[in-house]
Amino acid sequence: MDQLPPNAPRFPRVTATNLAGRTYALPGDLEGAWNLLLVAFAREQQTDVDGWLPFARALCAREPLLRHYELPTIARAYAIMGPIIAGGMRSGIPDAAARAATITLYVDRERFREALALSGFDAIHALLVDRDGRVGWHEEGEYTDEKGGRIEDALCRLCASTASTASTASTAGDADDA
Repeated sequence: MDQLPPNAPRFPRVTATNLAGRTYALPGDLEGAWNLLLVAFAREQQTDVDGWLPFARALCAREPLLRHYELPTIARAYAIMGPIIAGGMRSGIPDAAARAATITLYVDRERFREALALSGFDAIHALLVDRDGRVGWHEEGEYTDEKGGRIEDALCRLCASTASTASTASTAGDADDA
């Protein structure tokens, strides 16, 4: 993980449930070594999230260390309405894999924004995040080929760094076990 500056933003610890009913303790329960998180703050931003999905799916198909998730991010005050909100979202997402990859967050949105160093709530944010919550890359707004290229380049660097770190740890572990 040498590629990340020591002051890189960190994804805050959040307990949340996906639209399939599974509870996650984020970021530790994210399934990829790296995870492309599409964070949206308003229902109207779903079109921008949808614009990122073909890229996210294709990239995950090529890169076995990557998973992608949609994170609708709603003010904590609405958590009491969670079952109704989740029901509405489930009815609009017939695909089981898409439901499993949609994790609704009920958080203090301002603290969440500050923790991730996001500019605001007016656009979606595409973040590359590891299981420790370290943000390896961030893009804002609708998908473009340029943004996709930057995410892909960053992922290549981060995965190479992850593989290098794992290889070094494995070699060191072998020596310790002897």
